[in-house]
Order: sequence, then C-alpha cells, then structure tokens
Amino acid sequence: MAEQRTRSTLDRFFKISERGSTPGREIRGGIVTFFTMAYIVVLNPLIIGSFSAEDAGAHKDVLGNILPVPQVAAVTALVAGVLTIVMGLVANYPFAIATGLGINSLIAVTFASQMTWPEAMGLVVIEGLVIVLLVFAGIRTAVFNAVPPPLKSAIAVGIGLFICLIGLVDAGFVRRVPDDAKTTVPVGLGINGSIASWPTLVFVVGLLVTGILVAKRVKGAILIGVLASTVVAIVVEAITKVGPSKGVNPQGWNLGYPALPEQVLGMPDLSLVGDISFGAWTRLPIITVVLLVFTLVLADFFDTMGSMTGLAKEGGLLPADGKLPNVGKALFVDGTAAVAGGFASSSSNTVFVESASGIAEGARTGLANVVTGVLFIAAMFLTPLYQVVPVEAAAPALVVVGALMMSQVKEIDFSDFTIALPAFLTIVIMPFTYSIANGIGAGFVSYVVIRAVTGKAKGVHPLMWGIAAMFVAYFAVGPIQAAFN
Repeated sequence: MAEQRTRSTLDRFFKISERGSTPGREIRGGIVTFFTMAYIVVLNPLIIGSFSAEDAGAHKDVLGNILPVPQVAAVTALVAGVLTIVMGLVANYPFAIATGLGINSLIAVTFASQMTWPEAMGLVVIEGLVIVLLVFAGIRTAVFNAVPPPLKSAIAVGIGLFICLIGLVDAGFVRRVPDDAKTTVPVGLGINGSIASWPTLVFVVGLLVTGILVAKRVKGAILIGVLASTVVAIVVEAITKVGPSKGVNPQGWNLGYPALPEQVLGMPDLSLVGDISFGAWTRLPIITVVLLVFTLVLADFFDTMGSMTGLAKEGGLLPADGKLPNVGKALFVDGTAAVAGGFASSSSNTVFVESASGIAEGARTGLANVVTGVLFIAAMFLTPLYQVVPVEAAAPALVVVGALMMSQVKEIDFSDFTIALPAFLTIVIMPFTYSIANGIGAGFVSYVVIRAVTGKAKGVHPLMWGIAAMFVAYFAVGPIQAAFN
C-alpha cells in the first residue's frame, strides 16, 4: 500500500502516466542519457583544462595560468548533476544539462588568450544573467514560439544528423584527414579509409546490435546496446591490449578505458567554484567585451532553443500549435545553468542534445532527469568507475537516435522552395559546422530573405526579422570586432 501511494505521488508530480510513460521507462531513459553524455566529464577538462602549465598544448590564459584537469572534471559533473535535477523538478522535462560543446572551445581558444580564466568565466556568468533577463522579459519564450513549424521540424532533423555525426566521430568511424595528406577530402572513413582499430569495430558491432534491438522493439534496447557494447569492449581490451588514445595512439580508445580502475572512490576537488572575476571590462576595450558576450548569448540562446525544439518533437511533447508547455520554466533553468557553469568555472551549461537517447528509450518527464543528475553527482566520487564505459560503446546510441529523428523530415514541404532551402540549410549546416546555432542562423536568415523577395513577407513573424538581423551580426562578428579595434 505504501509503495502504491509513493508511486501515485511520483506519478502525479511528474505526470508520468499522463505523458504515456512509466517509472521504469523514465529510469532507463535517465540511465541511457547519462551514459551517452557522461563523456563531457572527461572531454570538458581536456578542452578548457590542462594537466600542467609546462605541457606543450596547455590551455593558458593571458597570465600563463591553467585550469587543472581534476578540478574541471569535478565541477563539470557537479553543475551537470545539480542543474539536470533542477530542470527535471522545475520544468518536468527529460532535457539533461551539461557544459555546452562549442562554447567551451570558444572560451579556451578566444577568451583565455585575451584575459585570465576567472575573467573569462565572469563573462560566462554575465552571459547567463542576460539569458535569464530575456526569459523574465518574455523575449526568449516569444522567440521560441515565433519559429514556423517547418523550421522547427528542420531543427529536429538537423540535430539528428548532428548527434549522429558526433557519434561517428567519437567512435573513430569518421576521422579528419591529416593536413599533410595529398587529398582535398576533409574527412574520411576510419584510418586511411578502413576500420583499422578495435575500438571502431566495437562501435560497429554495438551499432548493429542496438539497431536490431530497436527494430525488434525490445524494451530498454538502447540501454542494453550500451551495456552490451561495454562488455564487448572490456573483452576486446583484455585480449588485444589496445590501450587509450591520449592523442598519440590513433588505434586506441578515445575517451573512457574498458578496464577495471585501480581506484573506485575519490573526493572531488571543488576549489574552482566561485573563482571568477569581472575584470575583463577593464582589461579589454568595452566594445570587444560586448561583442564577446553577444557571441556567447546568441550561441547559447539558439543552441538551447534548437535542442529543446528537437527533443520536444522527438518525444511527442510539442503540441500542434508548436508552443511547448512550461517552456518559460525550462528556459529559465537553462539560463541559470549558464550562470552556474561560469560561477563554477566549468563553462556555460546548456540543454544537451544527447538527451534524445533517453527520450528514444521512453523518457518523457523530469524523473529521467533526476536519475541522470544523481548519476552525474555520483560521478564526482566514482570518476574512475564510470570511465570504464568507452565512448565507442555509447556512440551507437547517438547514431540510432539520429536515425529516429530523421522521421521529422516528412513534416517539411519541400515543394515550396521558400521553405525547402531554409530547411535544407538548417539541416545540413548543423552537422557540417558542428553547431546548432549556425544551422538555425543560416535557416532563419535565408527564410526571411527568400520570403520577403518572393512576396511572402507578410507571413514572416516580426520577431524573425530581428533574429535574422542579429544572426547577420553574429556571422560577421569577426570583421565587426576588427573594425572597432
């Protein structure tokens, strides 16, 4: 009886039955989402952190200081865990949150070279506060609702291709062709045109197994696929002794190492929390700082909008009118995540497109987020243990989810070229440039221009004009900044 009452309370709070789900599906979905995005706890420290200031590739700020890798890993897991749980409890959506890829690279490459790390993270905090203010003003919600349905479908399809490409690249199935290679082809299959590594073979096997399970409609198909791939990876490593990649062994495991760790528990070092400064405004010209913050705001704003749109459509959570219920709460939590990421020095946090893997597993409510968030918090103490799952074992889930999200393409009317070209640009530019915001920007600008020139300007929402103008400035931010310097 007590269990029934507990389930009933849980059901009512998260609206599990109302959304056609079950607690079991939510838990499975939350676990799958964690395993498909847990790599960020390993990857983010490698992007913005360094092991030593003496390392050749150390990410130093203007004073020569670094962010230590262990500390970055700890705060990355902390912010992802807490804010993912908050998203689940406040907005009741299975949209997990973690450090945004792309933004962290921008901060490491562009920001840190001009200021100190605390100053760079101070700008991230300001960016997050701007996002929160836009939510309170109703602007962010209004923009979300102003996007025409065909472009929302295109965003979903583009995200599907994007996360598929992430999976293929993470697994080493698709690799960048070396600059000294005698070819104009930018990327290729595996190593020298073949699947020449055991980790990539594990990915292929995992992809086929997961695909078969999904096709046979097996419950927990994606989770089973990830776990099965991990077991295969452990066996393969035990036999072949491939070893980790670490940037020097192209045939090694990319992220995560399928072998039992020497140490399971460890106390996280959270000393980076609160280590921020707003001194960038005095170190650099004001126009330079304003343009840097503008770039962060626009990238974060539309990355989130695109991710939420694609995830909501994939989960059947987007009504016919295209207005996501409680979107204001979800956008507020996302803005708060950006502030929290800057405050903790993990970089701006945002909704992660890999949440689609949990949605494909059946997640429809914030309960899945609670599960994912708890696992992230546990990862602060169990970092060596969760790294046993290599990215090659989780990557098949991303490719399968990408295939599932392609179904949204049928909702786009390609017979109307004023829709077809913007939708096409949205879809292809996301994976080609590794950026959701770039795809949305290209689609929005082309949509406004083509509709206006062909006499259909009246059908364009007024906000779309303003957004298109901002994206023009976003794409030209380099020349604009140079003109003022």
